[in-house]
Amino acid sequence: MGKMSLLKELFLFLRETKMWWLAPIFIILILLSIFIFLTEGSAVLPFVYTLF
Repeated sequence: MGKMSLLKELFLFLRETKMWWLAPIFIILILLSIFIFLTEGSAVLPFVYTLF
């Protein structure tokens, strides 16, 4: 419930203030955090460090 309400509030904020240029930034941050969370304990982790 917490995450869905946060995403809903974020969407409503973007819609009200017409700051659609922020949407790609938020999408990239969310995807990056999911990627880091999924590769947290795997053997892929040393290769992730070379990307950054």
